[in-house]
Amino acid sequence: MNKLFKLKENGTTVTTEILAGLTTFFAMAYIIIVNPSILSQSGMEWGAVFLATIIASIVGTLIMGLVANVPYAQAPGMGLNAFFVYTVCFGLGFTWQQALSMVFICGIINILITVTKIRKYIIKAIPASLQNAIGGGIGIFVAYIGLLNVGIINFDGGVPAISTLDKPVFWLFIIGLVIIVVLQTLKVKGAIFIGIIVTTLLGIPMGVTTTSDTVSFTEACEALPTTFLAIFTSDGLPSLFTDMSKLPLVLITIFSFSLSDTFDTIGTFIGTGRRAGIFSEEDEKSMETNSGFKSKMDKALFADATATSIGALFGTSNTTTFVESAAGIAAGGRTGLTSVVVSICFAISAFFATFVSAIPYAATAPALVIVGVMMMSSFAEIKWNEFEEAVPAFFAGIFMALNYSISYGIATGFIFYCLVKICKKEAKQLSPILVIATLLFILNFVLLALL
Repeated sequence: MNKLFKLKENGTTVTTEILAGLTTFFAMAYIIIVNPSILSQSGMEWGAVFLATIIASIVGTLIMGLVANVPYAQAPGMGLNAFFVYTVCFGLGFTWQQALSMVFICGIINILITVTKIRKYIIKAIPASLQNAIGGGIGIFVAYIGLLNVGIINFDGGVPAISTLDKPVFWLFIIGLVIIVVLQTLKVKGAIFIGIIVTTLLGIPMGVTTTSDTVSFTEACEALPTTFLAIFTSDGLPSLFTDMSKLPLVLITIFSFSLSDTFDTIGTFIGTGRRAGIFSEEDEKSMETNSGFKSKMDKALFADATATSIGALFGTSNTTTFVESAAGIAAGGRTGLTSVVVSICFAISAFFATFVSAIPYAATAPALVIVGVMMMSSFAEIKWNEFEEAVPAFFAGIFMALNYSISYGIATGFIFYCLVKICKKEAKQLSPILVIATLLFILNFVLLALL
């Protein structure tokens, strides 16, 4: 085990990696139920998407763990699944088979830009101030996800406000938050994981932890053929290119899928990997020398790129690196063993979905909030007293939470960074890759406005 995952070299142990894997899984287990609930609105079979979600997560996460040896988990991304249903299917009128086909093409594009190292060049082009802003911003984003998931923040009056603490779910959230804060302060090993489990158990007598109705494993297996390889039927890929009048719209949609998927991953890797030492000198040297496809960053980007196409083959929207991986990394996960544990948990969940879905948001939300608090330390590296550095950092760090999108936060950070450099007559210092990425983001915003 030590030889395969280089545990000693990465300063970790089997026990720590297992705890980290369990922590990551429980923090993201909601996707098993939520993803099919969203995608089934497009006409897809709930059971088929349920199983496709699990298979895509297992395969993508195993590649991440065994090939790249990094502690990241893969699953169909929130936000991208909503874009799939509400924008692509409902708004633009594409069928779910056509939408899946576009996701598959997006995955192929991501593989190509990863193999050609374009994604790595983008990471190298991002200045240090923005990298720190992205890291801290993801902290805010993760904490915000937790607060929204449990409903402690609401928008009932049209503006964000704290909810009235008149429901057991809110009290359970507060109890869970206190438990994790106390355990983390006392430096108890596995504090976040222990907090999730204890809070879940406390939720039983409070009526918050309850099993939900779902399909059986057998029923899911029977439904899977309806989505498996559906992109290769006449309703899938071939139908995308029969009506040439729709070709521009198809290309714009694929472009939007790919841009969001790419920068969500880049943001997650930068925000969580660098400070934890997961991507370090080895990757910096690889970026500088451009030699081979050898570093952990190379392999992690490739693992992420392949996961989207694999997921589309089985019947789910873009599979991406989950930002909730930060919970496992905060719990000490440093190697691919963490990812392997997550994959095993996903496999088991296929047979015990009713029990996995019983873990309430009130138990996982406190963990995400605490992880967010720890990640915000990256903001300390930013020179906030220098306006030209503070402005891009603010937008990169804050907008990803306000827009509920890592890629949009990065986009606004890029745009204002370029604007500041142009105003200071330092445009020559801008990396061509950064400029191109910024222009692509602006193009994406314009095209989405015209859809």
